[in-house]
Amino acid sequence: MRVTIADVAREAGVSKTTVSRVINAKGEVDGSTAARVREVIATLGYVPSSGAVGLARGSSRTVGMLVPSLTWPWMGEVLQGVVDTVEAADYGLLLFTCNRGAESVERFTSQVSARAFDGLVVVEPENTLDHLTALHRGGLPIVLIDDRGHHPEFPSVVTTNHEGGASAARHLLAAGRTRPLVLTGPRHFGCVRDRLDGFRTVLQTDLVVHGDFTERSGRQAVEQLLAEGAQFDSVFAHNDISAAGVLRALRAAGRSVPDDIAVVGFDDIPMAEHTEPPLTTVRQPTRQMGETAARLLLSHLGGTATPDGPVVLPTELVVRLSAP
Repeated sequence: MRVTIADVAREAGVSKTTVSRVINAKGEVDGSTAARVREVIATLGYVPSSGAVGLARGSSRTVGMLVPSLTWPWMGEVLQGVVDTVEAADYGLLLFTCNRGAESVERFTSQVSARAFDGLVVVEPENTLDHLTALHRGGLPIVLIDDRGHHPEFPSVVTTNHEGGASAARHLLAAGRTRPLVLTGPRHFGCVRDRLDGFRTVLQTDLVVHGDFTERSGRQAVEQLLAEGAQFDSVFAHNDISAAGVLRALRAAGRSVPDDIAVVGFDDIPMAEHTEPPLTTVRQPTRQMGETAARLLLSHLGGTATPDGPVVLPTELVVRLSAP
């Protein structure tokens, strides 16, 4: 059954006239009331009829954010960066995830049609780039965080994955480690290719296992290689979660870290300080990435042209006891 304006009014505890004013940005509506109405619109999936829609893009003072899932270890920091920036500019935020696949995308698309937000910050869910590109060409301002190597036609904020991989290799080589194992994430991710290429510019290795960024993949890769008698004196894992699995497998096998095998991760999520031993890792400026993407979008909404290429933020090697 189609959701009506009366349903929205009842759920939000306001009159239909107030809902109409929020949709069309006409008349005085208290900011907290307007925010509540927009939240109900998003929750119920209300799509105004063409006759009811008078809301010009750029007048809702709300920004949308689309992400694959909130369970990604560094997503909270990215989200906080976006929230801090949009709230400081007196904008609201509508958050969409793709936990339910096509159903989530359909709900998100209905909010685009309803013009519930002025622009969009995106951490790209799988298989949505073509859809996002079509929305951008249709007039929706979009800024992407970490373009996965796809290099879309709209603005993006990325980090120095290639240099991050190279810095991990330089650190291991300086410590005398010459037989590294590299444990990657999914090979179709641009960041994975960049991290591996950067590492190999400094330290060559043919011992590469493609994983999926999970603790289990890190643990199982090391267990299997040790069982096969593979010889390696260090591990560069492409994220901290899989590096934690590496540490667990090495500890279970009686290998000392870092005396026998040094381990380096990537991301510097809060957990990295609390592994045993604490994890040397390449820090991504995740909160800054969220802040930068939100500022780019708000500047564009204010009439400022966006940069032609991606905005690149630096990584930083953080040395701890797993690879001193």
